[in-house]
Amino acid sequence: MAKIDILGVPHAYELTAPIPGNPVLVFIHGWLLSRRYWQPTIARLSGEYQCLAYDLRGFGDSQPYPNPTSQFHAGYTPSAYARDLAILLETLDLSNVWLVGHSLGGSIALWGAAKAPDRVQGTICVNSGGGIYIKEEFERFRFAGRQLLKMRPRWLCHLPFIDLLFTRDSVARPIERVWARQRVVDFATAHPQAALGTLLDSTTEAEVHRLPQIVSQLEQPVYFIAGADDKVMEPKYVRHLASFHPLFNGCGENTIEIPECGHLSMVEKPEALVGQIREILKVYR
Repeated sequence: MAKIDILGVPHAYELTAPIPGNPVLVFIHGWLLSRRYWQPTIARLSGEYQCLAYDLRGFGDSQPYPNPTSQFHAGYTPSAYARDLAILLETLDLSNVWLVGHSLGGSIALWGAAKAPDRVQGTICVNSGGGIYIKEEFERFRFAGRQLLKMRPRWLCHLPFIDLLFTRDSVARPIERVWARQRVVDFATAHPQAALGTLLDSTTEAEVHRLPQIVSQLEQPVYFIAGADDKVMEPKYVRHLASFHPLFNGCGENTIEIPECGHLSMVEKPEALVGQIREILKVYR
């Protein structure tokens, strides 16, 4: 793991060896997660593509300094995180990039493609969609999220068997306990301001309605991979957002569903996810 300072916050990242002639894959994690969930994907793809995985500001190992500068409070919208991403790509001098974002990371990837069109060649959104604002549902979601964050003391990760609860949360089938334990750690250690800020700033009516506009304006290819049994981001919402891109072509040509899969495709069905990523990239060789 290496770290790089972006606007006053150290960002943790891992970058595999370059593969001449092939694009760089940049993996972006979702809310209350970290770069580590991309390990099964990167292990399968790093021999074909250079891969970058990093922790978003305030999550995983990208924690602020003990006395953070005001830059740490510069906003938690997908656009703000895409600004961090654009700086990271520029600092590492990475071009010919495909962004692969999970859940909230998918929204950040879409904004990243808009902010850095000279570096980003395409985007793959995993378990990520939206664009429809239903007031009552979003109010319930935000309330539940706030309550969840209030009851997450750091000692949570030391409770015996707490990880068993996380093996079944938001997935179609129980995941391996190693990933459940990682979820407990990431859930308990996410910076409070980032955890709450991303929840609130990414789910406003204005922000939700901005996503379809971003998708419709992107000139790069954009693909959406959904879990057929995802209850957090249901496939119908994935297809809705995908429909604003020309590749949708009226019948969902840029959308793919992974059977018997919930909201964590990269650890539930890594082989299937990698297979779909390979098929998408094959078109653009």
